[in-house]
Amino acid sequence: MKSNFYFLILFLFASITASAQTPAPAATTPPTVTYPRIAGYVGIIHPLVTVDKSGTHTNFDGFYTVGMPTGINIWKTPKVGFSFEVVPFVRAENGMSKMSNFLFHPGVLAALGKGFTFVGRAAFETGGRYGFTPIINKVVKKNKHSNYFVAIPVPVRLGNDKPASATLAFQFGLGF
Repeated sequence: MKSNFYFLILFLFASITASAQTPAPAATTPPTVTYPRIAGYVGIIHPLVTVDKSGTHTNFDGFYTVGMPTGINIWKTPKVGFSFEVVPFVRAENGMSKMSNFLFHPGVLAALGKGFTFVGRAAFETGGRYGFTPIINKVVKKNKHSNYFVAIPVPVRLGNDKPASATLAFQFGLGF
């Protein structure tokens, strides 16, 4: 009985060792992607500087605002798609923090090639502002089932008895 047990252990060990040393077959063709294709993402957005008729206002100067964009992209073709995004914003100021705004941000996607995408979004904020946001997005690291990206959004906002404004922001995130 003991010799059968040792033989079984030796056989399993030899099998595992042999299969671990066998190289995987080389892929001959890249996997095909079917459309429409759905992808999700999450990220962090940092507004850097906002300009309006009253002057220039920078994040990190007396307060800090950060957002967490979460969305779904539906690519109709390899070049064109639709994106649905929501972004809660948190503002920290004077030792306190609170959710300061919630943004509904639908848009269109246009692949520019070499990992770049243009995103044109409409913007509707719970704070009463509305507008549009052009974005240039770049995939910086592509993995098998995910990618890392950076983006430069330029939100333009109107309404709510405030002057029109434009903001330069930086966003990074994970697509899957």
